[in-house]
Amino acid sequence: MAIRLNEENNGKLLTIHVTGKLIKDDYAEFVPAFDRLVRQHGKLRVLFDMTDFHGWELSAAWEDFKFGVDHFSDIERMAMVGENKWQEAMTVFAKPFTQAQVRYFDHAQAAEARKWLDEA
Repeated sequence: MAIRLNEENNGKLLTIHVTGKLIKDDYAEFVPAFDRLVRQHGKLRVLFDMTDFHGWELSAAWEDFKFGVDHFSDIERMAMVGENKWQEAMTVFAKPFTQAQVRYFDHAQAAEARKWLDEA
């Protein structure tokens, strides 16, 4: 699986690390895990780590779009950590698809991203 999840702070913070190129099947495990955490904890804070991420296959991009629509209001704050300009641009693209506060951090600023997610 190109998506690795790590629950922190008793499930209120979800670290999502994506690598390589996502395919549709990656969402079959990711979405139910995310749904379970939302049912248990309500709105989540998300650290979306895109280190070594190379994008989506077309079918996976559609799954990602559906996920965004279905979970429009389930994320309180999302820190997107990446290493490329196109990943930074994704932050701007993602904002209309969520009610979350969204910020981009360069990979070297990963500690700052975590600090921002922990703020009240």
